[in-house]
Amino acid sequence: MQLFYTPDIDTTSSTWALNEEESKHCVRVLRLQIGAVIQLIDGKGNFYSAGITDAHPKKTQLKILSVERDPNKRNHYLHIAIAPTKNIERLEWFLEKATEIGIDEVSLIICQRSERKDVKIDRLNKIITSAIKQSIKAWHPVLNEPVTFNKILSTQFEGQKFIAHCETSDKLNLKEELRPLGRFLILVGPEGDFTPKEIDDAIKNDFKAITLGKSRLRTETAALEACFEVNFLNRV
Repeated sequence: MQLFYTPDIDTTSSTWALNEEESKHCVRVLRLQIGAVIQLIDGKGNFYSAGITDAHPKKTQLKILSVERDPNKRNHYLHIAIAPTKNIERLEWFLEKATEIGIDEVSLIICQRSERKDVKIDRLNKIITSAIKQSIKAWHPVLNEPVTFNKILSTQFEGQKFIAHCETSDKLNLKEELRPLGRFLILVGPEGDFTPKEIDDAIKNDFKAITLGKSRLRTETAALEACFEVNFLNRV
């Protein structure tokens, strides 16, 4: 299946044109010609079938043949707030794998012990886009601009809220606390973990402290483990 990302597509239009990047991939890389049928996703839950009417390498013209609403919409909402890793490739790996497994929203949080505070959102969004095309998903996860830890604590969120940390204090098991088919926000800290004050502040803001197992995990591994557990516990 040749899948292309068209986030701005008009659901009421019978024709469309791929942007320059997707057109180049379509015509120059895949060498598709007039008459070829391709699949489009808009990141908002729609699959489109379209035929090429003009194989232009900068603005490939399409005729929309059919539209199908994704029948596999997720039965829960997962928002993971993660501190950007010092090695940006580790964060990119997390975004790719979490998108493939299933995630709805990612926030990048700057904590007291954060070693990285700047990220290239456009590049990270391209990683996510590539992953939804690879895994044939119709929904594009939201990637938020970096915010402070205090900002994420004060953000309104209707659902269960958790903070995963490595401190030797009382922590709950996620699988025993999670109520399926709901909305979940999970905080994962930087390489040096959250500070005791950050943990206390989160608990005061109705976050529950959780453990993700007995092993000490890297930031991106812990976030992916949380992603996997939530998706596994919500399988029906």
